[in-house]
Amino acid sequence: MSVTTEPLGTAEAPASNPSLHGLDGVNFFLAALLTGFGPYVAAYLAEQKWAQADIGVVLSASGIAALLSQVPGGELLDKIREKRAVLAAGVGVVAVSALVIALRPDFAPVFAGLVLQGVTAGFIGPAIAAISLGLVGYAALAERLGRNQRFASTGSLLGAGLMGLVGYLLSYQAIFLIVAALALPLFAALSRIRAADIHFGRSCGAPDHHGPGEPPRVQRQKLWQDQRLLIFCSCLFLFQLANASILPLAGEALVKRSGTASSLIIAVLIIVPQVVVAFAAPWAGRQAQSLGRRPLLLIGFAALPIRAFGFALAGDPLLFIGLQALDGISATVLGVLTALIVADLTGGTGRFNLTQGIVGTASGIGATLSTTLSGIVAQTLGTGAGFSFITGVALIAALVVAFFMPETKPQPGH
Repeated sequence: MSVTTEPLGTAEAPASNPSLHGLDGVNFFLAALLTGFGPYVAAYLAEQKWAQADIGVVLSASGIAALLSQVPGGELLDKIREKRAVLAAGVGVVAVSALVIALRPDFAPVFAGLVLQGVTAGFIGPAIAAISLGLVGYAALAERLGRNQRFASTGSLLGAGLMGLVGYLLSYQAIFLIVAALALPLFAALSRIRAADIHFGRSCGAPDHHGPGEPPRVQRQKLWQDQRLLIFCSCLFLFQLANASILPLAGEALVKRSGTASSLIIAVLIIVPQVVVAFAAPWAGRQAQSLGRRPLLLIGFAALPIRAFGFALAGDPLLFIGLQALDGISATVLGVLTALIVADLTGGTGRFNLTQGIVGTASGIGATLSTTLSGIVAQTLGTGAGFSFITGVALIAALVVAFFMPETKPQPGH
């Protein structure tokens, strides 16, 4: 029987509890799997005696691939009914990429593996948001996104602990073998989500569409006429321009200072914000629904320049760990609000996933430039200068939110 319990949230039409719990598992295992990328890639390659510039090149290549896949991925998700298949394909690609990096840590294979992993960014995250919207509908989306973040942060928490321990006891190479293995329980969780529970119209921002065909969609150019979307894209671009390179830069610095023990320190740097997210994400979802989106955005964006400035001044790895709690605040806010604000802006348009792609492209441009620019600054002027550059960009991002970003939550009667 198809029922939805109150703790999981209800919607315009009910989704089955197996589907909702399956989505919990997908968020958990996917986050654990993706923990193996990012700072661990930089640390692994540094251990393999790669030059800092080469590390920046392969990370940037992955960012470019993610950037180019965002809009096509959004278009595909708006058109395809079987969103679970898109998600499964993306997970398979990530697992293969991890095996390539683990078994062939040479420039060409690693470059190819990271490009493949980057391409999945246009499908995996947006597919989870689309499935969530299709399962629970707009009215319960904020609560559902908060729940997604709780399970994702718990997965990252346990994944980081496991991978840090594996890196310490075995090797950085073993981390990427663990990443590939985590695809198996993820596929099992995905199989629990019933295709019939994912309302196609809702999942692409057309909740009133119930027919077998594709829902009506507004013209693409009309999306760019919404100044709120343009401002939000600008905010995310600046945020990622600052944020994306903090942990890779810290990871490289820690490998030089701490050697083998750096894997455990990096694990703690990942764990600390995930603890914050695990506790705060459901609360953020509820507050976004009651107070609105803008107050939470201000908090999340303001935490970034404070954190970056602290990294610029701190020389002790223990201080790095303390500062990472601020990353949990930012991660909570953006993890819940990004898809929610997109849903605010695209209700009734049939372009929810395309708009996710547009927003993701803005973020991807920022992230791609971030690792390259901060890497150049750090290699030329030192790690402290790299963190100072990040601080300046983060401050600009916070000021744009404070002075230009409007509230997007629909008012009663609209």
